[in-house]
Amino acid sequence: MADRVTVIGWDGTPLTAAARSAVAAATLVAGTRHHLALPDVPAAAERVLVGSLELAARRIAAHRGTAVVFADGDPGFFGVVRALRRPEHGLEVEVLPAVSSVAAAFARAGMPWDDARVVVAHRRTLRRAVNVCRAHTKVAVLTAPGAGPAELALLLGEVHRTFVICEELGTDQERVTVITSDKVADHLWRDPNVVLVIGGSNTPAGQAGWISGHSPEYPGDVRGWALPAHEYDGEPHPRTPADEASSPQLRALQLARLGPRTGDLLWDVGSAGGAAAVEAARFGAAVIAVEPDAAACARTTANARRFGVQVQVVHGTAPAVLEDLPEPDLVRIGGGGAAVAAACAARRPERIVASALTRDEAESVRAALESAGYITECELLQSVGLDGQWAERERSTAFLICGRRG
Repeated sequence: MADRVTVIGWDGTPLTAAARSAVAAATLVAGTRHHLALPDVPAAAERVLVGSLELAARRIAAHRGTAVVFADGDPGFFGVVRALRRPEHGLEVEVLPAVSSVAAAFARAGMPWDDARVVVAHRRTLRRAVNVCRAHTKVAVLTAPGAGPAELALLLGEVHRTFVICEELGTDQERVTVITSDKVADHLWRDPNVVLVIGGSNTPAGQAGWISGHSPEYPGDVRGWALPAHEYDGEPHPRTPADEASSPQLRALQLARLGPRTGDLLWDVGSAGGAAAVEAARFGAAVIAVEPDAAACARTTANARRFGVQVQVVHGTAPAVLEDLPEPDLVRIGGGGAAVAAACAARRPERIVASALTRDEAESVRAALESAGYITECELLQSVGLDGQWAERERSTAFLICGRRG
């Protein structure tokens, strides 16, 4: 077992006295190629090129002597410190941090970053990282080979963003490029440390927040969810399945069964005025609202702006319009019956919820989901609105069909 492990953050500036002392005493030095090429590394020290953090941690734990591990920026921020501190390695770690690559990237851009989301993109998490970029107006993406600026831009598709691409931060080859997302895939990029993805329809300016990773609150921000219909301007009284998003009771159970969260992409098919789409976006999910009625699309856009969330609105009729949409994690179906349910199930989202006004339609939707391998449940929901004298003001009845991928 290594006698001592010192993790040194490097940001391109000269090493501190403490870092130089640790390196001089090291019998093993681990890092990337540009770290191992530093003149401070002792010639006699064993050198370990870090590829897999887990493999490097095992090699360091097995070393008898004093080890130093180099990492870019702050090694405690999505870095090697977490891997080294796993209990199975039994290592005691001292950390000498530097400015993180995220902080350096925002400094290069001259922007504050207390309101930014920070995500890691590699081949397994790329799609979820892109969904965060869809849902939020300021995201720092720590990239990896195969999950760089071009891949981010291609998956964003028609969602327009500005990219600040920071290549090889802290080295002599450092380059910072500001480019629109539609032009990113036309270029070749050197393995960048971080990509800033900026912009959206509701980007705040000059407002100060109070908690990191969240945008400042908007004037339209309200407490709670499954809000009543009057909170959404122009939302019609529920008459058809496409209008049922205005029923807060039905919407509450739909959102509860879907459980939208950061990193998810939700399709709201038959979004009407966007009540469900906006509320799913308020949970942090990326949302695509699909609606055949142009006036309803305009209401969805207005409601998203009013509540300060990002919703991509697609004007078209399902199921045909769904073919070119990116893969969903969750689907809410506001109308379209069994044909739309079957088309959505064919894309294999984790969960699907649908509503119907008649038992026959509910049974056909349920059958379509079950034939696609989904485990279903069905509820008949009835809510009665009361006036000030406790007399019935209005009554709403609907079937809710929920499908969970088996």
